[in-house]
Amino acid sequence: MDLPQIVSRGEWLAARKELLAQEKEAMRAQDAVTARRRELPMVEIDKEYVFEGPEGKVSLTDLFEGRRQLIVYHFMWLHDRREGCPSCSLVTDNIGHLAHLHALDTSLVLVSRAPYDDIEPFKRRMGWTVPWYSSHGSDFNFDFHVSFDSLVKPAEYNYKDQATLEREGLTTALVRDGQDAHGLSVFLRDGDRVFHTYSTYGRGAETVVGTYHYLDLTLLGRRRYINQFLHHDKY
Repeated sequence: MDLPQIVSRGEWLAARKELLAQEKEAMRAQDAVTARRRELPMVEIDKEYVFEGPEGKVSLTDLFEGRRQLIVYHFMWLHDRREGCPSCSLVTDNIGHLAHLHALDTSLVLVSRAPYDDIEPFKRRMGWTVPWYSSHGSDFNFDFHVSFDSLVKPAEYNYKDQATLEREGLTTALVRDGQDAHGLSVFLRDGDRVFHTYSTYGRGAETVVGTYHYLDLTLLGRRRYINQFLHHDKY
């Protein structure tokens, strides 16, 4: 790649202040988006979902662990390789100490459409402690549009229906029968009632990946496309 122009400290400072103004404008815009996200209406969950974890079968309410909020990272599973997606693994590597979320009444878990007996050894291999549950055999992944099977329901991903996905050429590259995708969904618990408040897919999940944001501060940047990151034990 071509390196930037070499200038004096004074010229650099002028250019940096110009960029700073743009950064502050972008941050104010992001604050406005965040505020609007909190104003979204919500949908009550009226279906019973069953997950499997280290203690056996659990419900969606159980995933809250008594807290009011729940963030679910829909972890893409590679069924043919019986291991987790490298990009989703990068996301999980960037999850910090959960005590900070717990202190603000929020739980965070991973959910994959794979048998728990496949998930557990991969989780152990990666050295992760974040709670991870299997949605295998339930409609959860399909209802939240991160698994695809035309016999179950028409494909939808990132708020694009089957026709739009086909028109944009995404049905062969991303959305195929038997395949999973990634995303984030957020839920609120009010007593025994559970509400879906937010979901994001595609690049929307980048907001929780610190590695990307660190690299975005550097001159060389990310350099790798999102699907070129490896499992951390393969570098």
